Order: sequence, then structure tokens, then C-alpha cells
Amino acid sequence: MPGTLRTVAALAGLAATAPLDLAAVAVVAAWGGRPATKPSPHPRTVLLTGGKMTKALQLARSFHLAGHRVVLVESARYRWTGHRFSRAVDAFHVVPDPDDPGYAHALLDVVLHEQVDVLVPVASPAASIHDADARQVLDGYCEVLHGDGDVVRLLDDKSQFSEYAASLGLRVPDWLRVTDPRQVEEFEFLPGREYILKRIAYDPVGRMDLTRLTAETPERNSATARSRGISEDDPFILQEFIAGREYCTHGTVRDGHLQVYGCCESSAFQVNYEMVDHPGIRAWVTEFVGALGVSGQLSFDFIESARDGEVYAIECNPRTHSAITMFHDHPDVAAAYLDDGHPVIEPLAGSRPTYWTYHEAWRLLTEPARAERLRTIWSGKDAILTGWDPMPYLLVHHLQIPSLLVDSLRRRATWSRIDFNIGKLVEDGGD
Repeated sequence: MPGTLRTVAALAGLAATAPLDLAAVAVVAAWGGRPATKPSPHPRTVLLTGGKMTKALQLARSFHLAGHRVVLVESARYRWTGHRFSRAVDAFHVVPDPDDPGYAHALLDVVLHEQVDVLVPVASPAASIHDADARQVLDGYCEVLHGDGDVVRLLDDKSQFSEYAASLGLRVPDWLRVTDPRQVEEFEFLPGREYILKRIAYDPVGRMDLTRLTAETPERNSATARSRGISEDDPFILQEFIAGREYCTHGTVRDGHLQVYGCCESSAFQVNYEMVDHPGIRAWVTEFVGALGVSGQLSFDFIESARDGEVYAIECNPRTHSAITMFHDHPDVAAAYLDDGHPVIEPLAGSRPTYWTYHEAWRLLTEPARAERLRTIWSGKDAILTGWDPMPYLLVHHLQIPSLLVDSLRRRATWSRIDFNIGKLVEDGGD
């Protein structure tokens, strides 16, 4: 079976690189070095979900370096996350999947057992709403840095988000919520404009399909719409495709006040993060979160139109963005997350951009722009590997991912790629 052979080949490749990674870990551990820290005058116990993902590791390190105690949780499938072995993690617990009816109460058990003060969800796309609903159980026992169910559902729904942003006078692409393929067939496409169909619910594989629909392609429009399984229970958004430069942002907000902000160029599969200054995007984000007035982590995707030079927000993801790795050497991350009224922080001016070594290695082997890849590696830093905390790097690549590959063999499952950033195999119907 091709899928089985592919999985076995991936396991063999990781086994072959293990000696190199062991040597790399030994070198950086000998080099050592910890970033500058600002110990908090009020140490707290912070609970992080999403333990398989690099962004959870980055936040664990930021809170740990500020003197806070860090508790990490993950579901059973990802119990062998390399991040549980980080020096920044004081305790690790396995909890049910976020869609399990017992998820919220399992979090409460951890909160009570570990005497947690603050929960910071590091949610996968499939978990954002479940983390919001968990507040009904957790509020009163600890602070939850996440919106409530109504707010997160609004933001997570691409069409509702577009409607709300437009009501504030903020730019979004032309759009239509679609619950029946006939709506696409009857839609009056703007002349000369292209559109794409996107599922409202998270679709880890289908989201890469950017089939263009126009007024001149009625047969393609109908065939595409009827092939997607669109229904009242599984709605889509027909969204104008705007050609231009893509950006993504991470924002941490307390009571509508932006306190952590990062912006970088983006793409459909983004695994490189370097801060860029774009005043128009920052102004858009600041106005939106101020009007919404909530606390939590809000990430946005933007396009700067090649047609008119304006900035349009494509969607909002109410969760931590992997761009938080740009703050790997910033001493104020913990305070900006936890303290009301903290001035907004951005990545340090001299901070090295982040990447994932195995993604860069694959690009070196498969893409022609090798000089660019080498420049990225030379000027940046691996988002996982660091001298004072080297074990997660070794164990993500040689425990966490291999355990998932073995599980894939057992289930005879198929996967489209390995994502070392979010620590999983990308599969149809995955999280």
C-alpha cells in the first residue's frame, strides 16, 4: 500500500537523522544560554492546553522564565509530545479530546489538583469552541484567557466574522454564506472578480483547494459547489479571491486592549515567521479588538490587494498563532499575557526569525530556491531548539512524530504531510 510505504519511509528517515539531531542537541546544550528574564512579583500557576504544538512550548518557556509554574495538558493521542519533557513544564496531564463530554470537567480536575490560577488555551482549530464552552465549568475556579462561547463562535465562523467586521466599517472581501449549492449557481459574480469556496468548519486538507470561480465559469462553479457537500449543517463561504500579499497576525487581548502583537508575511502553508511593520494592519486589528472588548488570543489573516493597495481581513482564528514563536527572546510576554493594562509588546527589533529545521530541510531537497532556504536557516533559529531547554527538539522528532506514524500504521490511515510545527500528521477530518 502506498500509504503504508510512505509511513514506513518517514519512520526510516527520522531514524536516520536521529544521530544528527542528538549531536545538535549536545552542541546547543553545551552552548547553553537563557534569554533575558523579568521575574514576576506575583508568580502564578498557568495551565496550557494544546501541548503537542510549538506555540504551547513557546508560551510555557515564556511563563517559566518569568517565574510562573507551568502545567501542560494534551489528549491521549498526543501523550508523547516532546514538550512534556521541557524544563519549562512543571506538570503534565492527559485529558480527553476537546469534543469529549468530559473535557471541561477533566480540565477542572487539573485546575483543582494543580491549584491553577490562569488557563491559557493553546487551541487547535477543532478545540477553540470547546475551550470557550469549558468556561461555564471553569469560571470561578481560575481565570480563562479566552472568549466565551458566543464570541468564539462568531469569530470562528468566517461569514459571521466578515459581517461583524463590515459592520465596524473595516474592510473584508465580498462574501456570501452558502448552505445550498444553488446559491453559488445563482450568485451574481462581480465582473472581473474571482471567488473561492471555503468550508466554515476547519478543513485541514480541503482548505488548500483554491479553485477559482467567476462569472465566466458557470459549469465549474456548479460542479465545484456540488462536490463539496454543502448543507445547512455544513455551510461554506463564497469569498472573493483578492490577489496580493498575504499577512498573518497574532494578538493577545485583555478587555479589548491589545497587549501582544506580531505581524508577518504569510502563505497557505506558513512555517517561517519574521516580524514586519504594517501600520494599516495594526490599525485594523486594534480597532476590531477594541470594539469587541473581550480577552483572549485573536489571530487574523489579511491580504494587501494588488488592485487597490488596501488591506482586507480574510478570517479570524480565535486562538494562539504560531507567530508567537517570534517572541522567543522577549522578557515581557508573561506580563503582557497576565497583567491588565500592560503596554503592547512586539517582537524585539533584533530577534531572529523562526523556522522548523525539518521543514527547511525538505524544502532544500524539493524546491529550487536553495540559496533562499540557506539564508533562512543562517539568519533565523529553529522554533523548538534552544540551548537551555534542548530535549523537546530531540523528542518531538524522535518520539512524538514517530509515535503518531506508528499509530497511523496501526489504523491504516493516510496523511498528507507531517507538520512539525503543530506536532501532528495532517489527515482528512483531523484536528
